[in-house]
Amino acid sequence: MPNNKRKNRGNKNKEVTIPPSNEKDTPIQDYEDDDIEEMQEADLKKLIRTLRSSQKQILELHKSLMDKIENLSRENEILRRNQNETKQLVQQETVIVTEVKNSIDQMKNTIESLTNRMGEAEERISDLEDREQERIQSDQRKEEEIRNLKHIVGNLQDTIKKPNIRVLGVPEGMEREKGLEGLFSEILAENFPGLEKDRGILVQEAHRTPNKHDQKRSSPRHVVIKLSTVKHKEKILKCAREKRQMTLRGSPIRLTADFSSETLQARREWRDIAQVLREKNCQPRILYPAKLSFVNEGEIKTFHCKQKLKEFVATRPALQKMLKDVLHTETQKHGHQYERR
Repeated sequence: MPNNKRKNRGNKNKEVTIPPSNEKDTPIQDYEDDDIEEMQEADLKKLIRTLRSSQKQILELHKSLMDKIENLSRENEILRRNQNETKQLVQQETVIVTEVKNSIDQMKNTIESLTNRMGEAEERISDLEDREQERIQSDQRKEEEIRNLKHIVGNLQDTIKKPNIRVLGVPEGMEREKGLEGLFSEILAENFPGLEKDRGILVQEAHRTPNKHDQKRSSPRHVVIKLSTVKHKEKILKCAREKRQMTLRGSPIRLTADFSSETLQARREWRDIAQVLREKNCQPRILYPAKLSFVNEGEIKTFHCKQKLKEFVATRPALQKMLKDVLHTETQKHGHQYERR
C-alpha cells in the first residue's frame, strides 16, 4: 500500500483516463499493464466493478445462448420427430393410396362387368318385349278373329233362327198331352183367334231349350217354335206386341223372336236406355237383330252400337241430359267388366 502511494505521488502530474461512470454503457477497454499500475485505487475498483458487471452480462448472455441452444435443440428434436411422423404418414398415405387405387380398379372392373351384364340383360329384355309385343299383337289378331267368327256364327244362328218364335212362361210338363205343337196352336187360339184359322201357319219344329247353366232353376225352360216362313213369325209377333198381355190356360206367357246368345246379350244392353226413352215418349224399338231405334226431334234415329249413340247424344244437349245417368252407369259397368278381365 505505501508503494502505491508513492507511485501515485510520483505521478501526480500525469493524467489518467478514467472510464465513464455508467457501468452499463461503458465498453470493455483493453488496458496495458502500465496503465493499470498508474490507476488510482478508486479507478481500479471502478474497473473491477465494470469487469464484474461485464462478467455478469457475459454469464447472462451465455445462459441465454444456452437456453436458446436448448430450445433450438428441442425444436430440432420436435422437427425431427415431426419429420419421422410425416414420413410415416406419407408411407401410410402411400399404402392407402395404393389400396384405394386397387379398390378403384376392382370397382372399375366390377362396374364394367355389371355394365356388360346390364347390356346383355337389356338386350334380353328388349327381345322379351319384342316377343311380348308380337304375342300381344298375335292375341289381338286372334281375339279379332274370334270376334269375327262369333259374329259370323251369330249371324248364321240368327239366320237359322230367323223364322223361330220363343215362348216364355210355359210350365214344364204341360206339353205331355198335346205336344209343343199342340200347345202353340192353343196359344194362337186363346190369344189370336184370327191367326189360328190361318192354315198357312205351319210349325216345322218345336222343342224346349236345354238347361245349360242352372239345373235347379225354378223358371220353366223356353219353348222354341220353328215356323215355315219368316213372314208368319213377324205377323204373330206383331199381334203379340199389339196385345201385350198373353196367356195360356190363364197363366201369363210371352212371345219373342229367337236369337243367338250374342244377339240376345246385345239386345239386353239396350234395355235400360230403351226404358228411359220410353218414359220420355221417344217411341224406342229394338230392331233386328240388335239395333236401337227411337224418335228424336221428329226424326227416327237408329244405332247399332252404343259408341255411335254416345257420339250422337254429345251433339244433342236435351238428349244428353235425358240419357246422362243411364249412359254413365253403362260406362261404369263396362269398366268393371274390363277390370275383371
